[in-house]
Amino acid sequence: MSDTTAVWLIDRIRAGDPRAWQDLIDAYEGRLCAFVRMRLSDRDAVDDVVQETLMGLLRSLPHYDSSRDLESYLFTIAAHKIRDHLRKNGRHPLGLLGDLQESGAPAEPSARVRGPSSLLASRERLDGEEARLVALLSEMLGQWLAKGDYRRVKCMELLFVAGWSNQEVSQELGLSEQQVANYKFQMIERLTRGVQSDSKGE
Repeated sequence: MSDTTAVWLIDRIRAGDPRAWQDLIDAYEGRLCAFVRMRLSDRDAVDDVVQETLMGLLRSLPHYDSSRDLESYLFTIAAHKIRDHLRKNGRHPLGLLGDLQESGAPAEPSARVRGPSSLLASRERLDGEEARLVALLSEMLGQWLAKGDYRRVKCMELLFVAGWSNQEVSQELGLSEQQVANYKFQMIERLTRGVQSDSKGE
């Protein structure tokens, strides 16, 4: 994908175009899967890391610099997610550093050492964001149930709780994959916008 196309896609996603989000997934999901599969053997873990990578991109869009190479940015996020997975499963992630550098994938950007007060502030911020997400999810769920939109509720449960793919949800619920992708994008975009809005008001 050319830099110009990538910038156009990012602009359309920021504008709330679900088709652009699906185009981005179509363009990068396969390469991300191949990249992660080289480092993790568990298929479910691969799918989870790729989903988390794409959601990480979506959450970071308000601060994303469009002059930065999108593919490198995505693979950097994926590298972080792989390390997180390895740590959670008791595997040492340092071996991944050399592996990533040999493969030509971008290494994690260097960061300054943070003091206890900075870490505590970050923890408090994350706790606050988690509470806002819970409140937003409860509000959205209540609205869907009030409208009798049970298929959307089931769709979200299968995607985010059961971890099913768009294709599996589509087949189970009789929806098109585009409808499933639209539901997913609308929910993530609304949650992201809600958390950011609340954060600005603090």
